[in-house]
Amino acid sequence: MDEHSLAGAIAIVTGSDSGIGQATAFELARAGADVAVTYFHDRAGAERTKFEIEAAGRRVYLAQLDVRDPALVAGFFAEVKTELGTPTILVNNAGIDASGQRVADMSLAHWDDIQRTNLYGPFFTCQQFIRGLDGSGKHGTIINITSVHQEIPRAGAAGYDVSKGGLRNLTTTLALELAEKNINVNNIAPGMVLTPMNQAALDDPAVLEQQVQSIPMKRAAQPEEIAHVAVFLASEHARYIHGTTIFVDGGLTLFQGQGA
Repeated sequence: MDEHSLAGAIAIVTGSDSGIGQATAFELARAGADVAVTYFHDRAGAERTKFEIEAAGRRVYLAQLDVRDPALVAGFFAEVKTELGTPTILVNNAGIDASGQRVADMSLAHWDDIQRTNLYGPFFTCQQFIRGLDGSGKHGTIINITSVHQEIPRAGAAGYDVSKGGLRNLTTTLALELAEKNINVNNIAPGMVLTPMNQAALDDPAVLEQQVQSIPMKRAAQPEEIAHVAVFLASEHARYIHGTTIFVDGGLTLFQGQGA
């Protein structure tokens, strides 16, 4: 991708203090975008993201954000507009993983926390993004980071699976609503990625080796491999890609049912 392909773009990447979000913020900046970086707990990680964006010669705005709170989301978007300008790219990456709890054992508070982070949060940010672009004449791009688990359920992951399936359907509904508004909306559904969500695999090669056996390519992805797809979807080369999910999973979704 041309390093200046996103020149003039202003991107928001939620949860860009580590992993996929951090890598996506880096790559968007390298492609020419100014980037708003958010974090929930990891200020140090977000500062590293900010440093790399500035090293790429781009402007950056950093803020703590709890995407579960619509008032905080609205305030954040107002701050980004003041500091950087009207956002034209939104990457909804902030999320929390499955807990391993079965449905019968899961508290309502835990269920709500997953839904409000992984599903309500993107709902709130998409609202603000669309309202901000309305009447501006600017092209917009929404990229939601879902998961292969929007399609592949796991025991002990009901909250996560439901939130990602819901986010997939939010994406397709938005695609219908925004098709004539010059805003593209798509999902990226990663498989196993070497991020803090897979800390056990990062820490122990034996765990990693065992976990990748269900992946046809027999390896996990690096965060940059997801980020490169996000940059493509945000570019003019992807204008006719709308309302779909791009799986970046080493063939994992193809492996379900093999050997039955």
